[in-house]
Amino acid sequence: MIFTTPELGPAEHAVLAQVDDLESKLRLQLHEPRRWFGSLRRVSFARAVQGSNSIEGYNAELDDAAAVNLGEEPLDATEETLLALKGYRDAMTFVLQLANEPDFEYSEQLLKSLHFMMTSYDLKHRPGRWRAGAIFVRNDDTGDIVYEGAEIDEVPSLMHELVGQLDAEDDDDYPAMVRAAMAHLNLVLIHPFRDGNGRMARCLQTLVLAREQILEPVFCSIEEYLGRNTIPYSDILAEVGGGSWQPERDALAWVRFSLTAHLRQARTMLRRIKEAERLWEELERLTALRSLPERTIPVLYDAAIGLRVRNSTYRAIWEGEITDHTASRDLRQLVDAGFLVPHGEKRGRFYRASKELGGVFQTIIDARDPRDNSDPFATNQ
Repeated sequence: MIFTTPELGPAEHAVLAQVDDLESKLRLQLHEPRRWFGSLRRVSFARAVQGSNSIEGYNAELDDAAAVNLGEEPLDATEETLLALKGYRDAMTFVLQLANEPDFEYSEQLLKSLHFMMTSYDLKHRPGRWRAGAIFVRNDDTGDIVYEGAEIDEVPSLMHELVGQLDAEDDDDYPAMVRAAMAHLNLVLIHPFRDGNGRMARCLQTLVLAREQILEPVFCSIEEYLGRNTIPYSDILAEVGGGSWQPERDALAWVRFSLTAHLRQARTMLRRIKEAERLWEELERLTALRSLPERTIPVLYDAAIGLRVRNSTYRAIWEGEITDHTASRDLRQLVDAGFLVPHGEKRGRFYRASKELGGVFQTIIDARDPRDNSDPFATNQ
């Protein structure tokens, strides 16, 4: 037996309706190709990879996560963090490919394959294999055991049941966001792997959402939100889990937490779409005014939102369509134009936004509406 989906009441359906409305607006904004779409998608993917790994202690700057996603080396990330980022990037890229597969089926082997992609850099994690014994989650601050995974001899049957539930047609009675949340909850509390259970659960949640094709997975994932709210995320899993594998417990609090995450992340994405469009239009105006190549706009976009940019990442953005010489010349032009400030030397050189370029985005930020972080279930506790 695994955790069953709780009955949804008026409060849950009301929040689902709010999220559906926001996602409809997102679809309208993303329906037709826009010049800023590639940059927004690339940075959003980096935020998801960064967020999910930060929960496990693999902390990287956003520009390092973006560089790794482009196949480039990070500036600051440790070797272990680099390997974790690469592994998660590969698994998430595979998930994006699976989103449109007509003959797709969930299977235990698929989950093991995703796990292998994430953790194959260290064989002690038993990449692609269920754990071999008991497993405990400890509080990093106190060392106390806060959760014990399911009994080892139950893991294969529990994972088989989870996969069967994901493939079951009668489970379509529940909205995709709820099914995805329950897949996340069951995997992370079964804790079938020696390491990487949290990353796997978040990746699986994104896969379930991706299969619905409501929005491109990059724009409907809540991994960034979870990375920014690690403590409440851990707290709600601890509350619902109850310290050990107890699938008879009520999962409603977790479903509400997940729906709240979707609501807030959708609001964030709508805001970013509007800001991306405004920023891109301003960068088009500025580059035309100073006779700069239009191809430099993506690198100016990255710098304006606070990322460090490099010759290698500039070329990677354009997937090899510009040469090293062209990239170096363009970056020098951007420095001479007063948009970028160089730091470091030779292979370690990177560029940050100048005060003028940073001010362009700051003006857009200053015009933001106040963020709504109210609890949509506050009156239904």
